[in-house]
Amino acid sequence: MNTVQGAGVVVTGAGGGIGAALARRFAAEGARVVVNDIDPARTKAVADEIGATAVPGDASAVVDEAREALGGTVDVYCANAGLASPGDAFAGEEVWAAAWDVNVMAHVRAARALLPDWLERGSGRFVSTVSAAGLLTMVGAAPYSVSKHGAYAFAEWLSLTYRHRGLKVHAICPQGVRTDMLTAAGSAGELVLAPTAIEPEDVADALIEGIEADRFLILPHPEVADYYRARASEPERWLNNMSHIQQKWEGAGR
Repeated sequence: MNTVQGAGVVVTGAGGGIGAALARRFAAEGARVVVNDIDPARTKAVADEIGATAVPGDASAVVDEAREALGGTVDVYCANAGLASPGDAFAGEEVWAAAWDVNVMAHVRAARALLPDWLERGSGRFVSTVSAAGLLTMVGAAPYSVSKHGAYAFAEWLSLTYRHRGLKVHAICPQGVRTDMLTAAGSAGELVLAPTAIEPEDVADALIEGIEADRFLILPHPEVADYYRARASEPERWLNNMSHIQQKWEGAGR
C-alpha cells in the first residue's frame, strides 16, 4: 500500500540534508511535492531535480502559498526546518528566541493554518522532524535541546488531541545524521553523534515505513528507544551517564 501516492506534500527546510531527502522520497513515491527553504537557490535546485514546486521563504508562513501550488489542499506537512543552536544557559537571548521560533513556533503556526481544513475533512498528516535530543538531550546545546523537547511535546499534543478526528502525526527522532547540522554541532557532535551517524536517506526511509505502519514515534536509530526507556525508569543513572559524557567533552577541550 502506498499511502502518499498522489498526496500534496510540503517539506520545509528542504534545500538540503534531511529535508531534501524527504522531498526526494515523497516525489519517488508519487506525491506532489512543494519544496520550501529559506535559501531560494537551494529550494529551486531540489524542486527542479524532482519535478516539484519551489516555494522559498520563511517556514512559518509557507502554508497558504503551498496550498495554492497544490491546487487547494495540503495532505502532508513536514515541519522539518530547524536550527542547531549550540550554547549553554548563558547563550544570548536572541539565540534562545531563534531556537524557540524555528524549532517550535514554526510548527505551531503551521498547525494553526492547517488544522481548520484538516479537521473539517477529517484527514491530514503532520510530520515533525524533532531529534533524539527532543527525547533525551544534547551536550553543549541547551537552546537546541530545550526547543526540540518543545517540538516533541507539541507533536505529541497534536496527536492525542486530534487523532480521533482523523489527524495523523509523526515525530521523527534521529540521532546523528550526516548533514550540515551535524557539522554545526562541532566537537560535541563529533563525540556523541558522529560515531553512529546515518545518511539523510535513511531518515526518509524510516519515515515512509512509519507512515505505512501509522506509527507516531519514528526512530531511525532504534537504540534511542532503550535510551529513552532508561531516562524514564532510571533518571539518576541516566543523568550520571550523561554527566560523564559532558565531562569527557570538557576534557577534550570542547
